[in-house]
Amino acid sequence: MPTFRQLEYLVMVGELGSFTRAADELHVSQPALSSQIAVLEREVGARLFDRLSRTVHLTPAGRAMFPYAKASLAEAKRGMSATRQTAGLEIGELQVATVHSTTLGLLPTPLRLWRQARPGIQLRLHEYRHGDELQAAMSRGEADVAIGPTPSNWYGPLTNLGSEELVLVVSSDDPLAELRGPLELNRLTDRSWVHFAPGHGLAEVLDKACSNAGFSPKVALRVEQTASAPLLAAAGLGPTLVPASIVPENFEGRIFATSPATLRTLAVYSRPNGDKLTSAFHDFIAAKIELMPDYVDSRLRSRK
Repeated sequence: MPTFRQLEYLVMVGELGSFTRAADELHVSQPALSSQIAVLEREVGARLFDRLSRTVHLTPAGRAMFPYAKASLAEAKRGMSATRQTAGLEIGELQVATVHSTTLGLLPTPLRLWRQARPGIQLRLHEYRHGDELQAAMSRGEADVAIGPTPSNWYGPLTNLGSEELVLVVSSDDPLAELRGPLELNRLTDRSWVHFAPGHGLAEVLDKACSNAGFSPKVALRVEQTASAPLLAAAGLGPTLVPASIVPENFEGRIFATSPATLRTLAVYSRPNGDKLTSAFHDFIAAKIELMPDYVDSRLRSRK
């Protein structure tokens, strides 16, 4: 059977794409790391890495083993954390999974408050593009707690947070910029949008909102990074639709609520049979996240 150390080496090399960088990160010599990978390859009976001149890539066999290695390491770390808690130690590590837009908008304040309350607990944040990817990662055991779009058929603890409102963003010199109050999206049927890359969760939200308004959005450009969309829209490349919580206070573009409101439901959920630390974090985050119902009222609907 592979050892914990061999799995750790496999995951680090796979993530960094380099034996040298992985050895530096793990504070071991490169020959020692390479030797253990070679032992693991002999044990599983397959080559796990393609060693190229400047980089290293997982082989198909390596890609097949990689997620199981990550999940095994995560379970082992959870066991270590639970043991430390049982011993009365206020130290440990939590694996937290979320989607990019939630990291930008809703999580900074709750995570800061958690760190102030539990400074000995390290947090590792895993970010995903889509709620389905988030739920799949949780099912594979890659994280302890998830914060993001409400999953379907979740089998562990789940706390519904309610609905988050998404807002329309245009540039300050857009023909619509002087209007007041919520806007119907069908006023933008002829526009080319700042859209999101295929597979991004907000691409699905934008397409559905436009479909409900009776049209399919034309695309000016697609972005991978959620934070880029409102900035590009403010620069005049086209309208976009983003969670209200990610729009900065001193934003140069114009933002509008939509009519009807564009919403997505969010939840905090965790794996079944979690330890006390996981349960405490779950409950803390659920209590501290605010979907900011006053945000749209104070910054958007007040302009009438």
